[in-house]
Amino acid sequence: MKVSIRRKEEVTILDLSGRLVAGEAEPLRSSMRELIARGETNIILNLANVPYIDSAGIGELVRVLTAVRRHSGDVKLLHPPERVCDVLETVKLFTVFHIFWNESEALAAFATPSNDSMEMDARAG
Repeated sequence: MKVSIRRKEEVTILDLSGRLVAGEAEPLRSSMRELIARGETNIILNLANVPYIDSAGIGELVRVLTAVRRHSGDVKLLHPPERVCDVLETVKLFTVFHIFWNESEALAAFATPSNDSMEMDARAG
């Protein structure tokens, strides 16, 4: 797994590429530790180039979300491929993560107050 980090406005975007699976998630884990230590807790994880995710990868996404929320931040998922969406749906994480298919909408979501009961964006085809 490779992680590229960029910033837009007050949001940090991690462009992930490669499989998010057991034994390959350390680049994401270490990047998140560094970002949280610097107080960067408005995070978008761009999953467009993540072709596959397993249970360890799901666990890593949940750890990232938990750590960031503990520091009063939030994590949005961007462009998850259909295969990744299927896994997120199967394990009921569509109700936990805010998922977007448009980067500008994901960025704008940080400007509006978060409401845990708000409905997820409809899954784009």
